[in-house]
Amino acid sequence: MKFGQKLTGLEKAAVLMLCLSERQAAKIFEELDDDEVRSISKIMMEIDHIPPAVSKQVLEDFQKIQKEEVGIFVEGSEFVRRTLSAAEDRDRAENLMDQLISGAEGKPLETISNINPRMVASLIEREHPQTIALILSTQSEEHTSRILSNLPSDVRAEVMYRIAKIDQVSPEVVGQIEDTLRRELGVVVGREQRQMGGVDKVVDILGSMGKNESSNILTSIEATDPDMAEEIRKLMFTFDAVAELDTRALQTILREVNTESLTLALKTAPDTVKDKIFANISERAAEMIEEDLEAMGPVRLSEVEVAQQSIVKIALKLEEEGRLVIPGKGGDDALV
Repeated sequence: MKFGQKLTGLEKAAVLMLCLSERQAAKIFEELDDDEVRSISKIMMEIDHIPPAVSKQVLEDFQKIQKEEVGIFVEGSEFVRRTLSAAEDRDRAENLMDQLISGAEGKPLETISNINPRMVASLIEREHPQTIALILSTQSEEHTSRILSNLPSDVRAEVMYRIAKIDQVSPEVVGQIEDTLRRELGVVVGREQRQMGGVDKVVDILGSMGKNESSNILTSIEATDPDMAEEIRKLMFTFDAVAELDTRALQTILREVNTESLTLALKTAPDTVKDKIFANISERAAEMIEEDLEAMGPVRLSEVEVAQQSIVKIALKLEEEGRLVIPGKGGDDALV
């Protein structure tokens, strides 16, 4: 990024933040509102070098230590990531980073993400279900679920079915959608081909909705495409959901799982899941697993997820064999 002769207020703020430590910058971010953080961070991510004259202009207190320096070379994008990660409000930091990354990549129709879901629904409800599906597939799962809740009930399932069928969308189609919205919103975004929808997107959206709404939508999709509905149900069935099965089904699954896999799978499980599983195995087995968990050192989250998924696969295989029934329901290598 090149600096002009006169810095804007946002540019001065961005330079100031980059001259501070990440923890100091994080403390300042916590005092700003989300719009201010987004505006400043976008500029920070574009900066790779701060000339001495600029740093002197912004930080007179650093004048002495800047005299012999040629400037400050920084990784603006990485600095923003680490600074936001250092903030105490982790949920807010992750949400802001996701928005910044999406914005940097030119996410289509991002203006919709800042509009009240009810207003969005009123703007698009008269559009063809395919158009609505394409629009909603560009939004976050939570925002999409709220918009869907404000659409007519007979439209929801049709839209969700079409989202599941979306793979990649050509720039021309994205352009047509933008033109549809530009009259109302003034949407101006880049035109690059990208992954927009698909079954995974539908699973995430349904997981953000209430159980009744997601169940009704899934039932409607099943009437149109039973295979797709089955695929969605399987993706929505998680390890935690295993513990929600009735006693007979759960015990049938546990008989097929070895103790080592079960112990590893329980490493990150909430107490409610552990308690339910311990109640369905012998007291001695439960005690041994608890002892092993206490003695177990840090393990990779990916290893835990593999163990959990292996149990989910056993459950799905048993269902295919007719040995139990799984009711349809809505739902990195960190050390844990």
